[in-house]
Amino acid sequence: MATFKLVISNPKTGVARQVEVSGESAEKLIGKRIGEEIPAGELGLNLSEIFGEEVPGNVRLRITGGTDRDGFPMRPDVHGPRRVKILVSRGPGFRPKEKGERRKKTVRGNTISPEIVQVNMKLVF
Repeated sequence: MATFKLVISNPKTGVARQVEVSGESAEKLIGKRIGEEIPAGELGLNLSEIFGEEVPGNVRLRITGGTDRDGFPMRPDVHGPRRVKILVSRGPGFRPKEKGERRKKTVRGNTISPEIVQVNMKLVF
């Protein structure tokens, strides 16, 4: 059984809330990729209750990233659920300290697998 911590952000208000899902709801996320959208009702989430304000019923959740159990970030440009070492110059997993700096970093692919612990999402109205 997979268990995920969902960090759901509301771009209109700038508020983010963390919710834990497991069981059937979590299984529906496995195989999804960064950028895909899921209806909030499919995961069994009551967003109005989570955010404490009225949220429309037809809202969708867009996957924006996540981390695995060892803290390695997901990158949208690495395909599949695997963990790889890549040469990066910017983006998730690396913040250069000098102009033009590049480093080899370990990152996770863009597909959600049971090794993922945290999934970042945002509301799409």
